[in-house]
Amino acid sequence: MSVFESTVTVNKPVAQVYAFLADMNNHRQLMPDNIEDWESTADVASFNIQNITKLSIKIEERVANSLVKIIPAEKPPFDMELIWELSEVDGDTQAAFTITADLNMLMKMLASGPLQKLVDEETTNLAKLLS
Repeated sequence: MSVFESTVTVNKPVAQVYAFLADMNNHRQLMPDNIEDWESTADVASFNIQNITKLSIKIEERVANSLVKIIPAEKPPFDMELIWELSEVDGDTQAAFTITADLNMLMKMLASGPLQKLVDEETTNLAKLLS
């Protein structure tokens, strides 16, 4: 398993950050520019990653003010899960975003850079949007 993670501090209460992340409609604002054809509900999102693949993801688990777990809604090119973990630190929110992916050697070489960029960009965008 390959693990890609990024952590950021958001200057908002944990309940507000959780409410944002618990709704898949809001995740479009966190995504990089190469995401196209975004469609979502509160629980599921489908989109194209420009020139790469189409993905459909859904929220599998919500734990109020602490966790949002996202998994593929349809068979992905590789097994993966996306987890947002939240904790309160001095009135602010520490948000850790982790993507765990089951990548073979070739996929690891091709996807590691883009997946790390994705987690970094999503946490940066979360902090910008909510701070």
